[in-house]
Amino acid sequence: MTEIPRIFHFVFGLRPQDEPFHLLHYLCLESCRQVNRPEAIHFHYLNEPWGRWWDRIRPALTLHRVDPEPFVRDSARYANSEEGRIVKRRDLVYAHESDFIRLKALATWGGVYADMDTLFLQAMPAELYREQFVIGAEQDAAEQPDPMQQSLCNALMLARPESAFLARWLERMYEVFDGTWSRHSCQEATLVRRAMPAALRVLPKRCFHRHGADRVGVRTLFEGLDEDTSGMYSMHLWAHLWWDEWRNDFTIVHAGMIDEDYVRYAETTYAVAARRFLD
Repeated sequence: MTEIPRIFHFVFGLRPQDEPFHLLHYLCLESCRQVNRPEAIHFHYLNEPWGRWWDRIRPALTLHRVDPEPFVRDSARYANSEEGRIVKRRDLVYAHESDFIRLKALATWGGVYADMDTLFLQAMPAELYREQFVIGAEQDAAEQPDPMQQSLCNALMLARPESAFLARWLERMYEVFDGTWSRHSCQEATLVRRAMPAALRVLPKRCFHRHGADRVGVRTLFEGLDEDTSGMYSMHLWAHLWWDEWRNDFTIVHAGMIDEDYVRYAETTYAVAARRFLD
């Protein structure tokens, strides 16, 4: 039986790289390399990163320079809603470009896609690679008891290139894209699932997104300590909610605070899990 290939895909550098490659991003790729032992790590970029952490991980990667997504960049649909205007004003259009690029990469090669704010904890079981398409829920049964209503998160996915769910979702993304944050991505994935539930496998929230995209979840990652990683294959860090120093509504931690000392010595969920991937 043909399986999902053990190839991992990452998308990065869709904006100019004005700062060196961050330690957190290095740890994402290094944890992938150590935990999953992939056949290849495909790094899809528009602007190549730079800096000492990039120099360290670059030899382990297969680089693919991608083209911009004019359908997204030139879209007039951002002007049709307040949310879309905020996305455009805050220069977050690159995230929408990534939504399309990641599905195209999976449709071309198959494999595993993960966001760059992922930390891998344990290898995914072989049975997942025998599925057609795998994605994780953003909500558990306590938050949303109806599985068909649960939001699906495109931050980590496994797919065969011929996946029917993947093909339908990508087709629908072009049709429903409206400039809002997730109408075409996570919301549409949920709708496509209802139409073809047998075409994919949805994993419980704990597997990929144990700590949610809310104040409790983000603060637990970077200020609190949760050492129970049972049933977790990876940790999603929701970087868009806290990366910039001015963004302190979810946590007091920002990207400038996550350095080697933080990873080595902080007693927080992320630091404790990530330090084993430093030398």
